[in-house]
Amino acid sequence: MGVVSWLDPHVDRYILSTAGEQKVVEVRKHWAASAFAIVRLVIGAVIFVSGFAYQAPVYWVFIVIGGALAGQALWHILEEYRDRFVITNQRVFRVHGVLSTARASVPLLRILDITVKKSFIGRWLNFGHFVFESAAQVQGLNEIRYVKDIDQREDVLRMVMQGDIPQPVVTEVEDDGT
Repeated sequence: MGVVSWLDPHVDRYILSTAGEQKVVEVRKHWAASAFAIVRLVIGAVIFVSGFAYQAPVYWVFIVIGGALAGQALWHILEEYRDRFVITNQRVFRVHGVLSTARASVPLLRILDITVKKSFIGRWLNFGHFVFESAAQVQGLNEIRYVKDIDQREDVLRMVMQGDIPQPVVTEVEDDGT
């Protein structure tokens, strides 16, 4: 319960069940969002460990550089892990942040247009980005990046917007290797 519980952003607490809101789908970011951070983590760990092969002044340079690189990479991985996109029967919202939590939401009725962007690598690895256009001039939620299974998520979102809520309510926060 300890560390694993702290890592999870617990999006269920932001569902307005007293107003009849139901979570339809909760999506973590695709592992590709953390790919470069994982590479930096490995490089930082190699630099850190290789520092033990040297004497005092060089030793500290390797330890500090390797530790800083690995620490920054771990922070980025944690940020991406805690970033969640949630579709409910009334709105879409995003919860993200490590030490503090930020939330942004848009009611489904205010969404005018949904654009899906899939790069070549996104098509190959099955992820994409949502861009929402809403009736509000300034919106707190306009782009959701690295959404895994983007086509399936778009279908679910469009069904919910039309009032066809998929049954049963689905929560998709499975472990995908990150």
